[in-house]
Amino acid sequence: MIAIKSFVFNSFQENTYVLSDASNDCIIIDPGISSEPEEKKFVEYIANNGLNPKAIYNTHCHVDHVLGCQRIINLYDIPFYAHESEKIVLEGATTFAEFFGMRIDQPPFPDNTISENDKLIFGESELTIYHIPGHSPGSLVFYNEENHLLITGDVLFKGSIGRTDLPGGNYNQLIQGIKTKLMPLPGETVVYPGHGPASTIRYEYDTNPFLF
Repeated sequence: MIAIKSFVFNSFQENTYVLSDASNDCIIIDPGISSEPEEKKFVEYIANNGLNPKAIYNTHCHVDHVLGCQRIINLYDIPFYAHESEKIVLEGATTFAEFFGMRIDQPPFPDNTISENDKLIFGESELTIYHIPGHSPGSLVFYNEENHLLITGDVLFKGSIGRTDLPGGNYNQLIQGIKTKLMPLPGETVVYPGHGPASTIRYEYDTNPFLF
């Protein structure tokens, strides 16, 4: 059984997720920690639950999703994984941050790359990886059938989809990926997005205006 904990971090109100199982191993998805109070809150959760962080996995590497990567690496000395296509996004991270009125240090680059042909494995758990570009060129979605959970990053939100007007964005690609890879999943699958509240595949299939 996978336990999922969400944190809302940074000025973008980004969802950072910690996934753990009975082994007490855990992974961190899209660490958006941007301040000492946010770091303290995160560290206390890990310590209070006796968790062993094993890796960082990013759905994509826009600045709001990578603000905490270096902090996590410094704290736990764990590897960082993302899609190969996100390297170009990271190369422009400081410029991108300035566009939003932020000054940041250059985020770290992934130690290893992952793709749709790989499996995300930690502890006793395994997640399927889908590559769904359109919001960002290397956007990934992580799915576990047994626990009916889907981490969608900024691909799919409750009642909406990720913006496609940023560099590397492509509306048609994004819609095609959502319709062919995510909408066929069981309706009870819980959608955990990169921003905002959770949803379900059934709810999005029935009501999301971008999918009609």
